[in-house]
Amino acid sequence: MPLTRSRREFIRDLGLSAAALPFLMNLPSLGFANQTQRKKRIVFVFSPNGIVPKDFWPDEVGENFQLKPILSPLEPFKKQLLVLHGVCDRIRGDGDGHMRGIGCLLTGIELFPGNIQGGSDTPAGWSKGISIDQEIKNFLQKNPATRTRFGSLELGVMVPERADTWTRWSYAGPNKPLTPIDNPYQLFNKLYGRAKDNQVLASVLDAIQDDLKKVSEKVDAADKRLLDEHATFVRDMERELKEQQTAAQNHPIPQLEPGIRRDNDNMPKISKTQLDLLVQSFVADFARVATYQITNSVGEARMRWLGIDEGHHTLSHEPDSNQPAQDKLVKINKWYCEQVAYLAQRLAETPEPGGPGSLLDNTLIVWTNELGKGNSHTLDNIPFVLVGGGLDFKMGRSLKYGKVPHNRLLMAFAHAFGHEIKTFGNPSFCRDGVLTGLV
Repeated sequence: MPLTRSRREFIRDLGLSAAALPFLMNLPSLGFANQTQRKKRIVFVFSPNGIVPKDFWPDEVGENFQLKPILSPLEPFKKQLLVLHGVCDRIRGDGDGHMRGIGCLLTGIELFPGNIQGGSDTPAGWSKGISIDQEIKNFLQKNPATRTRFGSLELGVMVPERADTWTRWSYAGPNKPLTPIDNPYQLFNKLYGRAKDNQVLASVLDAIQDDLKKVSEKVDAADKRLLDEHATFVRDMERELKEQQTAAQNHPIPQLEPGIRRDNDNMPKISKTQLDLLVQSFVADFARVATYQITNSVGEARMRWLGIDEGHHTLSHEPDSNQPAQDKLVKINKWYCEQVAYLAQRLAETPEPGGPGSLLDNTLIVWTNELGKGNSHTLDNIPFVLVGGGLDFKMGRSLKYGKVPHNRLLMAFAHAFGHEIKTFGNPSFCRDGVLTGLV
């Protein structure tokens, strides 16, 4: 088999499951033995309350486009940038625009009825489906070749402690919102806490060995065989976890600055620290999927470090004719973009462990928002800005679509990992298949 033929194509053409890949890796006759599977990663970044369209969207289509003020921090990464205009959240039903905006952003499906009242619309509850980050994570975790210690990481910056539809965008399944970690010390302990590692890696079987022996003596041969198979499975899982821990120990543990307060005015420091820890987690291969949530839908961050005293959400409701408010919104959204640019820079300057290129070459950053525009609460033209080379899309372009459902883009992310789902979220918005024009 020619080396130019991908494993994905080979498995697809024979109708094999992706789970067969690890068993094909060392078969020279198939041309796989000398290939190294490239790591692919994806990071979803959320910022709230819509954008200022005239200062965000490029006027041009194609490769020759100019970045407006909000996107200007990404100028150094223009050749690795993909700006998608015309991708719309078509999900309707219960909840106001902000609630459906964040709750359906990564799930592509309606919210359950609930008792959280928002705006002038009906109350709503949690999302009815899994989010695309968790869908991809589950797919990767099924394959030993792509399985990582955590699978995914859910990070945040100043996410409210309350749990409601406005504060969650990642879902493990229907009615299963995931809480982002917005405390750098808590995140550090999750990544590097030795006590937790020891607890996870303690031998499950050693503690119940006598019980297993007693049960084994009482059951027939078939059940005894099942017990032995189960014991072997758990032992294998322990071995894999220990191997991952050993790999993590080969990665230098970062030093965390003491005294970082969880406080509105400390958002720049929190954001930088969280992003640094995220990059380090990729170096150690702790996860290949992550979400990064800056505040929340209807977030009221007061960016005094930018000279802005008003809350972000309050400013986002000001009319377009209020130029001072619009100028402040441009500054706020540009600061969000600076966080994306900082992540891109850190990934770009970090070599890919054990492989060519940088982490950015193998990571796709997806920056998005729950609204297309704050004062209209529109779910049309949801901002989707992609940075990096992780999913082999054709970058360095500005694209304009004709109001396509964002479900099709979510499907494209999954397909780029080899997870060729036919629908995602509400199937009504997947009838035209995966979003085209990305490759």
